[in-house]
Amino acid sequence: MSSANPEDSFSLARSIEILRNTPRVLRALLDGLSDNWVTSNYGEKTFSPFDVVGHLIHGEKTDWMQRMRLILEYGESRPFEPFDRYAMYESSRGKQIGELLSEFESLRSANLMTLNDLNLTPTQMNLSGLHPALGRVTLGQLIATWVVHDLNHIHQIAKCMAYRYRDFVGPWKAYLSILPQDE
Repeated sequence: MSSANPEDSFSLARSIEILRNTPRVLRALLDGLSDNWVTSNYGEKTFSPFDVVGHLIHGEKTDWMQRMRLILEYGESRPFEPFDRYAMYESSRGKQIGELLSEFESLRSANLMTLNDLNLTPTQMNLSGLHPALGRVTLGQLIATWVVHDLNHIHQIAKCMAYRYRDFVGPWKAYLSILPQDE
C-alpha cells in the first residue's frame, strides 16, 4: 500500500527518530513504578510491561541488526534464524524493571550507532532476505517493522496498564477504547 503524500513514505531518518525515542518513552512510562504496574498483564498469553521490555531486549540482541546483516551480506541465500518471542521469560528472571530499561537503552543505542555506520542507501532498502515464515522480505520492510514493532509494544504496555483500572472507571469505560467493551 502506497501513500499519495510523500511525507507518509518510508524514511530511514524518520524511522530512527522513533527507534531512538522508544527507550526514553519506556523509561518515562515505567521507571519507578511498583511491581503491580509492571508485572501485570491483561489476560492469558499476554505480556506484562516487564515482559515487553525483556522481549525488546531480546530483539535488540538477536533480531533486527542480525537480520539486517544477513540481508546485506547474504541476501536470500541465508535465511533468518527463527525469533524466540518468549526468550525473555528466562533471560529477565530475577531482574528489576530499572535494570531492563537500562539494558534496553544501552543495546538500542549501540544498534542505532551500528545502523548509522552502515550508511544505508535508498537502493539498499530494496535488498531482500528470507524470513523463515514470511518468505522474501526487504531491508526497508525490516526497518519499518522494527519501528512499528516498537509502537505496537508501547501500545501493549499502555493497554496493560489501563486494564489494571478497568473495573474502577465506572460508566466512562464506554469512552475508553483502550479497555475491552464486552466485559
